[in-house]
Amino acid sequence: MSYRFDEMLKSLKLKATPKRLAVLALLAAEEGYVSPEDIRCKLQGEFARLGLPTVYRILDELAAGGIITKIIHPNRQLYYYFCGNTEHHHHFICLSCRRVEDLDGCGLHGMDGEIAAKTGGKVLSHILQVNGLCRDCAEEAA
Repeated sequence: MSYRFDEMLKSLKLKATPKRLAVLALLAAEEGYVSPEDIRCKLQGEFARLGLPTVYRILDELAAGGIITKIIHPNRQLYYYFCGNTEHHHHFICLSCRRVEDLDGCGLHGMDGEIAAKTGGKVLSHILQVNGLCRDCAEEAA
């Protein structure tokens, strides 16, 4: 699938810099989630001056804008994943092979009212991440 990264960045009021475009292209080409350190290492040949703080800043901007997904691993490390699905959905994360699969539907719809009534607050968003082993990794482990 072909993505218009320059248009995505423009929608976030971010300049389409070579580094931002390269990070997006790298994430879109990956089949699973990637660490900031992996991103820096893979792009170091393309950009002589690409520090880890720059990678983290770019990832934070893209995650805040909803272009990429932040994966919170049980090892407390942050990973990132590009998901082209723009509909509201959640992800199943394979902790072994790093594959990420879309989960259709959202079991949390309708709970906004209950939560607001109980807390007196207003729900603005939510994140649900399901961790486990994909079918291939589960079969291999058995």
